[in-house]
Amino acid sequence: MAIKSGPNWGNDGQIKNLITDFNTARKRFSTSGGNVNLVCVNGCCYGRSRERYEFKAKGNYYKLCDQRFWELISGDADLYTNLILPLGHEAQERNDEFIDMYSNLTNRLTLEFMQEFCNSDGSINWERLVVYNSAFIPNKVSTKSKKSK
Repeated sequence: MAIKSGPNWGNDGQIKNLITDFNTARKRFSTSGGNVNLVCVNGCCYGRSRERYEFKAKGNYYKLCDQRFWELISGDADLYTNLILPLGHEAQERNDEFIDMYSNLTNRLTLEFMQEFCNSDGSINWERLVVYNSAFIPNKVSTKSKKSK
């Protein structure tokens, strides 16, 4: 099983690699004495596929999205909705924490920028900013390296 976030997770090359990995698993399983038909699944945590079980003949695997994927791995048809409420609550707490940290960082960087690159009237000192960003500054030779020469 390959678990992906959603149904449109990869480009053609990534999907070819998935098919190669599935084929390698089938080959290894069959050579290790396994007498069971190995079924490969691309499980998507969210989204929809067009058919009940979207079989990909080109890669010989199933693509199961959202409810069908969660039911496959848990045996519970309602797991996908039972996960949402606790995850949503946790996400909201983390989001509030992130917003506070992001605001503090924005304020700190704005203050540093204004102190370094703004004039007293609040306008940007473009010459200072360009010099900081683009001027060539030769490597300074330390006094230790001068003494050792």
